[in-house]
Amino acid sequence: MRKDSRIFVAGHRGLVGSAIVRELERQGYCNILTATRAQCDLSDFRSVIHYFEHVEPTHVFLAAAKVGGITANNTFPADFILENLKIQTAVLEASKLAMVNKLLFLGSSCIYPKLCPQPIKEEYLMTGALEPTNDAYAIAKIAGIKMCDAYRAQYGCNFISAMPTNLYGPGDNFHKAYSHAIPQIMRKFHEAKLVDLSEVRGFTDGSPLREFLYVDDLAKACVHLMHHYREAGPINVGTGVDCTMRATIELIAQIVGYTGRIVFDGNIPNGTPRKVLDVSRIHALGWKHEVSLEDGLRKTYDWFLSAEDKRM
Repeated sequence: MRKDSRIFVAGHRGLVGSAIVRELERQGYCNILTATRAQCDLSDFRSVIHYFEHVEPTHVFLAAAKVGGITANNTFPADFILENLKIQTAVLEASKLAMVNKLLFLGSSCIYPKLCPQPIKEEYLMTGALEPTNDAYAIAKIAGIKMCDAYRAQYGCNFISAMPTNLYGPGDNFHKAYSHAIPQIMRKFHEAKLVDLSEVRGFTDGSPLREFLYVDDLAKACVHLMHHYREAGPINVGTGVDCTMRATIELIAQIVGYTGRIVFDGNIPNGTPRKVLDVSRIHALGWKHEVSLEDGLRKTYDWFLSAEDKRM
């Protein structure tokens, strides 16, 4: 991937896609291709084929996806499986037809079984039952991995798959109900602070162990993998470090400046008891995360405040 390669970032307005664009620009890549939905509907096969014929990308980062937290996944499972399958199918087939040099498909750590051994190694894929709260999304992502491998085996396509752990950072969705854990919790404490609420409740019981990765670290990993990884199957991207949701929630409250009582009432499903990735394979390739959870949360809250100011 040269500095002047035609690099298409699918999903450039999302959390991951926007971070990949920032990282490519930071590293001096000068021919970054992006498309609005009006220019290229990624869920429409004909639209994607037409766009690829027009721009002729040499490299593709497939970061486009329908994503959401536990509530969204539970409420709209059909939407999650259908939309993601449509996007993946269209972009992978178009990339094959356009003979792109390399494609990186981004999945999620939710592809792994709910109760698999910890830390989670790549070979644990499809060795047990999935977490029911997001199995529709997970199955779509597993299909994406298997499609990349199938295109590699049948057509010789250089398609690779990266599986990031739980992500957060600038550009995240802060919807009150349908966002991921960190932005939802951050907004909850922010709004409680504004009205001087004496207590905040509506969490897990605090016991689940989770690993979180700052999205700009993931972007660096994606560019690194484009240069240094060309194997079938998924490769994990994470910190390799987990902590309880109680500790994470209390840290978010501290960063936001909320000083009221926090009630871990178990009203939100715990989900998988523990989820931390084995990242030894990507470490062996020379990449490691750089941003600590506390620093990443502070940067994320600063971005949130700035975005809120712009909306007012």
